[in-house]
Amino acid sequence: MTAISYTKVMEEARGETRTLVNVERHGGYAVLTLADPGKLNVLSAAMTLQLRQALAGLVADPQIRAVVLTGTDPGFCAGGDLRLMRQVTQGLADPADEDGATTPWRFIRREFGGIVRLIAGGDTAVVAAVNGPAAGVGLALAFACDLIIASERAVLVPAFGRLGLLPEVGTSWFITRRLGYQRAFEYYVSGEHIPARRALELGVVNEVVPHEELLERARLWCERMIALPEHALSMTKPLLRQAADTSWEQALTMEEYAEPSCFTTKPFARSVEGMLRR
Repeated sequence: MTAISYTKVMEEARGETRTLVNVERHGGYAVLTLADPGKLNVLSAAMTLQLRQALAGLVADPQIRAVVLTGTDPGFCAGGDLRLMRQVTQGLADPADEDGATTPWRFIRREFGGIVRLIAGGDTAVVAAVNGPAAGVGLALAFACDLIIASERAVLVPAFGRLGLLPEVGTSWFITRRLGYQRAFEYYVSGEHIPARRALELGVVNEVVPHEELLERARLWCERMIALPEHALSMTKPLLRQAADTSWEQALTMEEYAEPSCFTTKPFARSVEGMLRR
């Protein structure tokens, strides 16, 4: 088997002529929809590239303050492309291969990692609208979001273990904080499919809604977010993200430094005047 490099994988991805990620703009928010339903929106190299580029554009757009990430029915995202994984790993046997394991490392870090860093590291709020099965890396994308709204048809599929892989793309961080070590270990070892209602009981999704109401509910959350003063949303997201890994004193200090900036804004002044006039 001939070795395949990260550069070659991405060249082929850029040559894809189909639109695999749809972008709809609605005022101050956008809806990103994975669009390869025949394959349950599996994260091929081409889809991954298109998703990263679309998300980067939205995060950089000051007019877009929130994003919904969803899939075209019947699935949210089936995870990584097993055919690509096989092609890359079989290529490692080529004596001429110079890159070795750094080929999948580059893809995982730059593409999958690039997407979750855009979601978690930016100031733009991202809502996952999980409309069906979400597996592996696809599930990791949902876990990286700020809110997770699940359809009653949603199923969480922790597929890493049975493939001989580790929880990746931020999954280990998320599940240990939501479930604690022992339940996170159980989650990984069992590999059991988790229906939406059970996911809600475990606290790994925020709410479960009827399937036909999913997108409307996600849009409602976006409308709530963009109704907030612009600075409040964009300052609160990184504050809360950092607070998960800081001590009480560190979180308190961050709040003390950040809050005075809010006092200087016109939205705060107008809110105070309005409340005092009541």
